[in-house]
Parts: sequence; C-alpha cells; structure tokens
Amino acid sequence: MTTQEVANRLVELCRIGQIDQAQAELFADDATSIEPNDMMGERVVTGLDKIKAKSVFFQSMVDEFHGAHISEPLIGGNSFSISWKMDATMKGRGRMTMEEICTYTVKDGKITSEQFFF
Repeated sequence: MTTQEVANRLVELCRIGQIDQAQAELFADDATSIEPNDMMGERVVTGLDKIKAKSVFFQSMVDEFHGAHISEPLIGGNSFSISWKMDATMKGRGRMTMEEICTYTVKDGKITSEQFFF
C-alpha cells in the first residue's frame, strides 16, 4: 500500500470506530507510538502489543463518546497527518472536547510510527 492508501484506510476505519482493526491491519509489529506527555503511561512505547494496550487504557478512561471528527489526511512523502477532534465524557473529569494532530510514518505499506500533538 502507498502512504496515501494507508492514510485513507486509517481514516476510514477510525471514522467508524474500528481502531483495533486499524492497528491490526495497518501497523507494523515493531511500530512506535509517541505521546506529548505521560498521561497515557509511558511517553514512548514500541511494539504493536504495547500500542494496543495503550488504546485499551485510553478507552477505559472514557465513560461515553459523543462524537468525533477526523480530517482528511495530509500526505508528505512517507508521512501523513490528520486532525482528530473528539467529544467524550471522561471518568472523573466530565464531558470535554479533545483536539490533536496525529502524525504517522509509513514504510513498506505499514505504519511504523505515530506521534500525537495536543
């Protein structure tokens, strides 16, 4: 898959809430995930199993999802970015809107890294 194809598929799956499928289908086994702070535990994790565990941890902090908007991907070489805006009620924190820029690197048709900015 090209970077454009990977980006389009990631957006398609995330828009319908299929994060687990997106990770299984599109991420390399040794992918790296980078957060801007330690809210999700470790700032940097490597390995698809750790990325999946981080996703499960985030989902455990959510009481209710109210909606989300994911932009079309912006492609640059072997990387792409999307903006992601989410409306959710978080456990112990109430309802909030979260916005982030998500940047991905693709190699050999798989996402090898993701980094979040918020």
